[in-house]
Amino acid sequence: MNTHSPQPSEMIAYQKQHFSNDRLLELYKAMLKPRLIEEKMLVLLRQGRISKWFSGIGQEAIAAGVTLAMKYDEYILPMHRNLGVFTNRNIPLHRLFSQWQGKASGFTKGRDRSFHFGTQEYKIIGMISHLGPQLGVADGIALASKLKKEKQVTAVFTGEGGTSEGDFHEALNIASVWDLPVLFCIENNGYGLSTPTSEQYRCEYLAHRAKGYGMEAHIIDGNNILEVYKTVSELAESMRENPRPVLLEFQTFRMRGHEEASGTKYVPAELMEEWAKKDPIDNYQNFLFSEGVLSEELDKEYRKEIKEEIEEALKMVNSEAIIEFDERNELNDVFEGFEYQEFAPESETEELRLIDAISQGLRQSMQRHQDLVLMGQDIAEYGGVFKITEGFLEEFGKDRVRNTPICESGIVETAMGLSIKGMKSMVEMQFADFISSGFNPVVNYLAKSYYRWAQRADVVIRMPCGAGVGAGPFHSQTNEAWFTKTPGLKVVYPAFPYDAKGLLNTAFNDPNPVLFFEHKALYRSIRQEVPKNYYTLPFGKAAKLREGSDITIVTFGAGVHWALKTLENHPDINADLLDLRTLQPLDTEAIFESVRKTGKVIILQEDSVFGGLASDIAALIADECFESLDAPVKRVGSLETPVPFSAALEEGYLPKARFEKELLSLLHY
Repeated sequence: MNTHSPQPSEMIAYQKQHFSNDRLLELYKAMLKPRLIEEKMLVLLRQGRISKWFSGIGQEAIAAGVTLAMKYDEYILPMHRNLGVFTNRNIPLHRLFSQWQGKASGFTKGRDRSFHFGTQEYKIIGMISHLGPQLGVADGIALASKLKKEKQVTAVFTGEGGTSEGDFHEALNIASVWDLPVLFCIENNGYGLSTPTSEQYRCEYLAHRAKGYGMEAHIIDGNNILEVYKTVSELAESMRENPRPVLLEFQTFRMRGHEEASGTKYVPAELMEEWAKKDPIDNYQNFLFSEGVLSEELDKEYRKEIKEEIEEALKMVNSEAIIEFDERNELNDVFEGFEYQEFAPESETEELRLIDAISQGLRQSMQRHQDLVLMGQDIAEYGGVFKITEGFLEEFGKDRVRNTPICESGIVETAMGLSIKGMKSMVEMQFADFISSGFNPVVNYLAKSYYRWAQRADVVIRMPCGAGVGAGPFHSQTNEAWFTKTPGLKVVYPAFPYDAKGLLNTAFNDPNPVLFFEHKALYRSIRQEVPKNYYTLPFGKAAKLREGSDITIVTFGAGVHWALKTLENHPDINADLLDLRTLQPLDTEAIFESVRKTGKVIILQEDSVFGGLASDIAALIADECFESLDAPVKRVGSLETPVPFSAALEEGYLPKARFEKELLSLLHY
C-alpha cells in the first residue's frame, strides 16, 4: 500500500559515461533556461503583469531530458509544468510571453492561456484543463506515424493525479493493444494540488500499473538529468524500430504550489527541505564544476545570455498592442473554412435502404480518401452490429478498418490525434447513447481545437440513434441537442437514403468535426432510388418535401416520416414540409421564408421537448418572423421521460399521435 510521496535519496548519483562535454553543457542549459524564465515570471506575477503561473521549479530535468532525447519532428504533448519542452523546441520567447499575456503573437489569438495551445511548427500539442484527453490524442498521433511507417515516437506527459482519470487507462490499453510507440511520462511530484499520493492510489509505484496492460515500464529519478536523458534516448531509439508503448514514472517533487495562489502549507516542512537538497539544477551544476566541465565564468555567461534574451522578449511583448475584440473574427474562427465541392449524382440508380446507402457512401469515401481510418467496436470482421462495414476489412485492410476496445473517450481522442497528423477518421458509436462515455473529448477537444489554435479536428462520428425498435433507455436516445448547442461541431441527421449517402460523403470532405445521426428504425424500413456514383450534398440546405400555404411543418429524422404519414391521412392539409437534414449548420432562411408565407409553424422532434432543438428554432422564429405569425409557434416532442422498453410504453412516449392532434389544433387556431 502506498502511504508516502516519492522520497528523495541522499544525493543524485550522476553517471558521466560516454557523454561529451558539449552534451553535458547542453543538458545544463536546457534546464537553466526554463528555471530563469520561471524566476522572472514569479516576479511579474507579484507585479500583476501576468495573471497565473503553474511552476515547474524542481522538475526541469524531466522536460529537458525527454525533449532533447526526442527527434525534432516527433510530437510531444506536455503539461503546464513542462516549460522546458517549449524552450528546448526553440520557440521564440516573445511568442511564449505573448501567449501568457493573451496577445496576438502567441498561439491562440488571446483565446486561451498559459500552455493550453499547440503548434504544428514545433510539433508540440498542449493540454486542456481536463488533463486526460491528451493521452489518447498521443495514441492517435503515434498510430498515424505507425501507419505512415515514419519510425517516430510520441511522448505525452501527465501527473500522478491524472493517472486516476479513465482516459489514462483507456489510452494505455489502446496503445498496448495496437503496439503504438508512445512514451507515457508520469511526473510523480507527490501532490495533486493538495492531495497527497496516499489519497490518489494504493499501488507502491505507478509504473507497476503497466503490467496489467502488458507494457514495459521504468522508474526514473526525475531530478537526475543524465538518467532521464540516457534512459529516454535509449528507449526512443528502440521504440522507433520496435513500436510499442512504454510507461515511465519520473520520481520528482513540486517545490511550489499547484499554482502560485495555492501555496504549499499542506506540505510537511521536512519534506520540502529534503527535496530542496535534491534540486536538479544545483546538483547538476555542482557535478559539472567537480568534473571541470563548467566554470563559474562560463556559468555566469550562460545566465547573462539567457536573462538578456528574456528581457529582450519582454520588451517586444510589452510593446505589442492588446488584442481588440472583433466579432467577425471570433465567429469566423469557430470552424475551419470549407469550400463545398459538388459531385453531381448521375442518372444510374439502384433501390437502397437507408443502411445500404450509408454503407455505400462510407465505402466510396474510403476509396476516395486513402488516409481515412475507420474505428469502432466490432466494425472489422463482424462488420459492426448493424453490418454497415461488412466486407470493408477484406477491401481496405486491418490498418484502416480497426476494431477498438470498449473505450469511447480514448477512441475519440485517438481520432483527434490522427487529425493532428493530417489524416481523416470515422468513429462509429455502437449506439448514439454511448457517446456519453466519450462526451468530454467531443465537446472540449474536437469542438474547440480550431478556435483555440487553428488545428482541424477532421473527425466524423457516426451515431446510430432513435426509438421505435424496443431498445429501451440506453439504446434509443436522440441526443442531437447535446451537440447542436456546442460551437465547433457540425450535426447531420438525414431521413432518406439519398440524403444520407450524399451528406456522409460531404462529412468526410469537411475538415471540421461532424456528428452524423442515423435513425435505427429507418435503417431497413426506408427505401429509395439512390445514384450509384459518388456524389455530395451541401450542409445547411433543408429539403422542402411538400409545398403548401396553410402551415409550415419543420422536422428531421424519423419525424419526417411521421409528418408524411400524417399528411397522407389528411390530404386536405395544405402544408410546407421542411426536412432540415442538417441541424448545424441550420437552414434558417428556408424556415423563415416558409413561416412568412404560411403564418403558422409546428416543429416536430423525437427528442423530449424541453431543451431540444425545437426550442431554439421556435425562439429564432419568434425573433425573426413575429409579425408574420398568425398563431403561437408549436413544439411537439416525446415525453419528458427516459425512453421506455415495452412497445405500448414506447408508442406512448413518442410524439406521433400527439403531433397529429397538435397539427389539427394549430390549423384551427
